[in-house]
Amino acid sequence: MQFGYSEDCLAHDPGPRHPEAPDRLRAIRERLKTKHGIKYVEPDPVGVDEIASVHDREYVESVEEFCADGGGNWDPDTVAVEETWDAVCRSAGLACWAVEEALEGATGRETPFSIGRPPGHHAVPEDAMGFCFANNVAVAAQQALENDAYAVDRVAIVDWDVHHGNGTQDIFYDREDVFFVSIHERGLYPGTGDLDETGEGAGAGTTMNVPVPAGTNDAAYLAIVDGPVAGALEAYDPDLLIISAGFDAHRHDPISRVRLTTEAYALMTDRLRTLADDVDAALAFVLEGGYGLDVLAESVALVHETFDGREPIEPDDDLSSRAEATIEDVLEEHGLN
Repeated sequence: MQFGYSEDCLAHDPGPRHPEAPDRLRAIRERLKTKHGIKYVEPDPVGVDEIASVHDREYVESVEEFCADGGGNWDPDTVAVEETWDAVCRSAGLACWAVEEALEGATGRETPFSIGRPPGHHAVPEDAMGFCFANNVAVAAQQALENDAYAVDRVAIVDWDVHHGNGTQDIFYDREDVFFVSIHERGLYPGTGDLDETGEGAGAGTTMNVPVPAGTNDAAYLAIVDGPVAGALEAYDPDLLIISAGFDAHRHDPISRVRLTTEAYALMTDRLRTLADDVDAALAFVLEGGYGLDVLAESVALVHETFDGREPIEPDDDLSSRAEATIEDVLEEHGLN
């Protein structure tokens, strides 16, 4: 894979005990040293205009000013330092690069993966939250939609981070040109993403939330991808598929209770790659969360290896009755059963 990366993203340092730490990227880079076929790219950052395409401009400028003044606690979880603004612009720029590469034909071993930070999927139009200042995938999706050279009419975003992608949902909730899917742990921060949150106005039906209970396993996630996610995206027929790739649903992540193995990320990657091929959509990956350094790094490496020829190993766990019920509820909510 091609990995978008910048040292600027390491300079955003919210403190020694904060889980969203620069060591997340260092761990990924160290693990990828053992893999072949890795290519790193450092594209240009974006600026206020691009970020303000999906966020309130006054809010964006206030973040820039907040960082220029030395930063501090935007809220109890979301911390900035002087260098954070540059990291925000870099991280959003990396996501835009990944999407542009995909739309220009990068596939297979050249599939792009943006490994920037801070992450983005909690950033709502007018505020930062949950470690996120700019919604990287939303910025990238919007830039693709606005660029006539790519002729993108419909974008799908699949967010497999264990936390609901509330910011991405809010930004596109009333729009028909973006289909947003979030698979997340029910009741976990930020407490949104109920099954019946499906969009409104022109965007009615273009948001799919799959809230899963604590303890959900590999078999359940794969059934979700094979069932409601595949059915919805085949019907939607996007030109571009972006994966909001958080790795905190791993069973060894310190801040969640979902029970995925590392192999689950390879299996979901393989299925979503096939789905993108089936609907003739460009495919790009953008890093979100993941706070257990070893399992984060290994999971990213397995995504890469899936594009480098490794065959994922199917799980031997069973689909629980709770998971079956959740899937049936999602299918019914979206008229797919």
